[in-house]
Formats: sequence, structure tokens, C-alpha cells
Amino acid sequence: MDAPSIPYRPDRLPEAKMLAQARAFRDLLAGRRSVRRFSPEPFPREVLETCLEAAGSAPSGANKQPWTFVVVSDPAVKRQIREAAEEAERRFYETLAPEEWLRDLAPLGTDWVKEHLTDAPYLVVVFAQDYGLDASGNRKKHYYVNESVGIAVGFFLAAVRDAGLCALTHTPAPMGFLKKVLGRPENERAYVLIPVGYAAEDARVPDLRRKAPAESTLWI
Repeated sequence: MDAPSIPYRPDRLPEAKMLAQARAFRDLLAGRRSVRRFSPEPFPREVLETCLEAAGSAPSGANKQPWTFVVVSDPAVKRQIREAAEEAERRFYETLAPEEWLRDLAPLGTDWVKEHLTDAPYLVVVFAQDYGLDASGNRKKHYYVNESVGIAVGFFLAAVRDAGLCALTHTPAPMGFLKKVLGRPENERAYVLIPVGYAAEDARVPDLRRKAPAESTLWI
């Protein structure tokens, strides 16, 4: 039996408008940078809620939507996350990180001190659901979990940029403490931690070069 369906006939844009919108979106995302110095200045919660709704429209394997976005604004919880993240990162930088990895990170000026975790007004912790749980606690299979969650995170970052805000994709190594601090269930694992807010007045980012299309795209 076919699944229930509804008509889908999105309006076609005139070609000139199509190209103009594609270029505008490209230019918008070209201005996206990973910010590590955030202002504590608040912004409307509704803006973040809307960005999260955009993330939830991402495609997923069998439409299982295997993600949970946990939004943290409580200063005490942010402090707890920062302390645990810095301890994990300190061990990583001092004893676990390969030399090549440290050399690659050096131009970015990163270290184990993570002040953005308490400065940003919101932390969005994304969890991947490796499997579902029904009302009785029985497992339900999820498909293409990493791919699905990764696309949802991409949608979220684009929405944040479109709203005029800044974000940072942060993956402290290891991330297991996030599940414990935030009391997440057994079927979830931390995927990425994203501070969101305005850039601080003294924020700076590395002068990086992105690949040109000819370096990353092949037309056949």
C-alpha cells in the first residue's frame, strides 16, 4: 500500500530570479565563519526556535528524524559543560592529539580554554539517536543516522547565519560527558556542541582561503 501523500508543486522561479537567489545565498554563506569569541548579549529566543525549526526540515533516512537539539541557557549548566569540556580538551591537547593535528590547529589559535561555552547566550547540543524507542522502551531502527544528523546541523548553521548570528561547531574529545550532564537517554550520543550568539566586539577569525569551485567540483 502506498504511503499517504499530498501534492507538491513548488512554483518555478524565472531564470534570472533563480540565479540571483542562488548567488545571494552563496554570498550569505560565504560570510559564515567559526567564531570563538562571543558576546553575552542576548537575542530573542524566537529567533533560535525558528532556526531549529529550519533544522528539523532536513531530509533523513526513512524520515526517522534521528536528532535531538538540547538548548542550554542556564548559566550553571553552561559552566558545568565548560568545566567538563575543558578537562577533556586539556587531556586531548596535552597527551592524546597527534603532532600533525596540533600543527594543523596552530594557525587557528585554538587551545583547551573554551570561554565561548559560558560567554555565548545559548549552547545548542545536538544528539544523534542511534535507534528509536517506542512508548514501551522497545528499539526501533534508524537509518543513515550520521548523514541525517549532519544535514540537519548544516541546515541549522545556514539558518543561524541567515539570522545574522554566529556559531561554532565544537566537538570536545571525548563528548560523553554531555549525555551525562544533560541527562539524555541510552539511545542518544552527543554529535556536536554549537554556541550561538553575537560575535564579541574584539572577535577575530583566521584569514583563511576556501577552495575554489574548480578545486572541489567535477563536471562530467
